[in-house]
Amino acid sequence: MSFSINMNKAKDITKERLRQERKPLLEEQDILFMKAQESSADTTAIVAEKNRLRDITKSVDSCTTTDELKALSCS
Repeated sequence: MSFSINMNKAKDITKERLRQERKPLLEEQDILFMKAQESSADTTAIVAEKNRLRDITKSVDSCTTTDELKALSCS
């Protein structure tokens, strides 16, 4: 008996996994951003990291195998 993987469903599951994985990371970056603003420090790197985390789910769409999906991570 053979089976096939529904890539659209696998992509949806991966996006949700990445959203859960990035939530505490974004919260951490928010705190760092507020602290940097309070001390008038440069926030460029923090903003870049927040954007990277927000955009991580976009990379799912270009995956063509489940191995590629499994390899995606916010870290």
